[in-house]
Amino acid sequence: MRSNVSQYELIAPNSLDAVLQILADSPDHYTPIAGGTELMVALGAGRLQPKKFVSLWNLEELRFIEVASDAIIIGAGSTFTDIRKHPVIADEFSILAQAASWTGSIANQNRGTLGGNIVNASPAADSPPALLAYAADVTLVSTRGARTLPYRDFHLAYKETELEPDELLHSITISRNLKGYKTYIRKVGPRYAQAISKVAIAAIARMKNGHIENIRIGAASLREFPARLTATEKSLIGKTVSAETIAAARAAVLAEARPIDDIRSTAKYRATVAANLLEEFLRTL
Repeated sequence: MRSNVSQYELIAPNSLDAVLQILADSPDHYTPIAGGTELMVALGAGRLQPKKFVSLWNLEELRFIEVASDAIIIGAGSTFTDIRKHPVIADEFSILAQAASWTGSIANQNRGTLGGNIVNASPAADSPPALLAYAADVTLVSTRGARTLPYRDFHLAYKETELEPDELLHSITISRNLKGYKTYIRKVGPRYAQAISKVAIAAIARMKNGHIENIRIGAASLREFPARLTATEKSLIGKTVSAETIAAARAAVLAEARPIDDIRSTAKYRATVAANLLEEFLRTL
């Protein structure tokens, strides 16, 4: 049964300060909505529980991409089309641009926002693996001020995040210090696009004198939230890329992964495919 739209309230303040004040005054009553690509699906299915929404759509304070000398700062209200078409992101952060290109349809990319994709906290979300591999930071704002933390610490449990009821995700910052890194991203699903991933891996690595000097691996659908595979990373630091290293890395992934069985796939399949994808990346090094 579809939801009855008349039962819902939507307000649309024209400034970020106004939105933050509303959240501060009634943190348990208003739910922020940006592009609405997730919430409107729930509305259509008749399972959208919150009844009062505050719109973030097109707030200039949230929809921006700022390029600094040492980092790029992406406003949480930036759409996937904004990200996909940005020349610096395409040139320097190609795996994020790739993730943006397979997030739903063109219509979804025109409406869906990076901040919404993060805050929705789906374990299978498209953009988080790339952000994890890039070691992004997230900035949260409220009437109390702003705070910044590593994105890898943002997700706490299934659909639980560091975000307080009166806070909004303001921006995502990625360092531009990626010289010498090789990158990789792969999504496995029933179709190339417009499909939820069975498993996805994004990774970057830098070699020095034939050894893995640094490596970061982000994953979707392997834990109850998007996660860095830190134990697997540690098993690879300082190693050469050999048959023994690859075998050990595969074992590390299988030990670290905590996938589930669901309608789209089995836990065993997800873990095995993740190990295959990591091996595919390591062989490029």
